[in-house]
Amino acid sequence: MARVCELTGKKVMTGNNVSHAHNKTRRRFLPNLTNVTLLSDTLGRSVRLRISTHALRSVEHNAGLDNFLLKARDADLSATALKLKKEIKKKQAAA
Repeated sequence: MARVCELTGKKVMTGNNVSHAHNKTRRRFLPNLTNVTLLSDTLGRSVRLRISTHALRSVEHNAGLDNFLLKARDADLSATALKLKKEIKKKQAAA
């Protein structure tokens, strides 16, 4: 399973550990990913996603998953999130 946020596209970053003697060794910075179940108001069902805690705060700030997905760029979203966004747009257009 890739360590990538499904909503924001945050990935693993690389850098250096730097000691007091200024020795550099490579390291990885992992995103803080959590498995969450979010409720879609438009679809009326819950959705399981693996997102970063930063994305979770953004979803709450944007008043829910539906608003966040409609404002998000397609390039940042995973295939699952893109499918969900398409379903939400279709349901809103029908209503």
